[in-house]
Amino acid sequence: MSAPHQDHDVEDLCVAAGELYETALREGHVSPADAEAAPCLVDLGLLHPSVADLNRLEPVPPAVALHRMLRTAEERIADERRREQRLADMFEPLMRIDGRTGAESIPTVTVLSGLDRIRRAIAQAMADTSGELLAIQPHTSHTRLAPGVLDEAMVRDQALLDRGGRIRTLYQHTLRHAPTVLRRYEELRGDVEARSLDEVTERILIVDRAVAFIPVNADRTLALEIRHPAIVTFLATTFDRLWRLATPMYPQAVQQPAMNGVTPRQRAIAALLVEGHTDAVVADRLGMNIRTVREHIAKLASTLGSESRAQLGFLIGRSGILDQEG
Repeated sequence: MSAPHQDHDVEDLCVAAGELYETALREGHVSPADAEAAPCLVDLGLLHPSVADLNRLEPVPPAVALHRMLRTAEERIADERRREQRLADMFEPLMRIDGRTGAESIPTVTVLSGLDRIRRAIAQAMADTSGELLAIQPHTSHTRLAPGVLDEAMVRDQALLDRGGRIRTLYQHTLRHAPTVLRRYEELRGDVEARSLDEVTERILIVDRAVAFIPVNADRTLALEIRHPAIVTFLATTFDRLWRLATPMYPQAVQQPAMNGVTPRQRAIAALLVEGHTDAVVADRLGMNIRTVREHIAKLASTLGSESRAQLGFLIGRSGILDQEG
């Protein structure tokens, strides 16, 4: 008597199911009797009864099955993000109720609700400092801000510089030539420097290594003001390590060299491709639009002599381009 079939997910397809699915793809169909050894294929939607002959099971094309399952995964992720937003909305007013006593009566993490309140808190933290501002600005930061908000930030930052402070900012490489960013630095006077990386964290502002501001939700209408020394030190240390890895951008820009005909941008894309990410994920991680990503992938494939997406991953690994210093 054979052992009962164990339930599993599609990414853990059992050996019997894998072999039967391959047979169905080659021959165009299998019999219901053949499928008894691998009932998971029907359960997972990889086999379905033939319209012309109900005594035959036909395979769902792999490309169709993959698209359907990826779409299901994306919908599940979207549901989780909506749940995350609902939780944040529910707990935000509750977190402002301080029922603690004694040594912990002064909050070290405060939830800030609304763009105006967030800007006021940042301005207040910077008003009296003559130290430093450390900032990480992902690719969406400047495209989402209204001109008036940028002007306000310029006045705030210039006031810090006038008091003898300094500003260090990390951007994504996609902003190295952005007119808004370059104009901002050309207008500032004082000790200001910017560097860039392929990937950065979400937005972070750290004032005097004593207080940090980070967003809570995607549209940044909720933020955390953090004054806990251990957390702020952790964030500042993370900034320092990213800063050392980054490429100078202002006041003196350094151009990353191409290697073996592969540009730094294409190496960054290649690194994410071999991890199995889709074009959309690569675009989001690197702050690019998906069309530009696909153009870089096409150029990368041409450079490496790849004739297919599957072969491209193999050629990237064999080429050694990811082992080279950028």
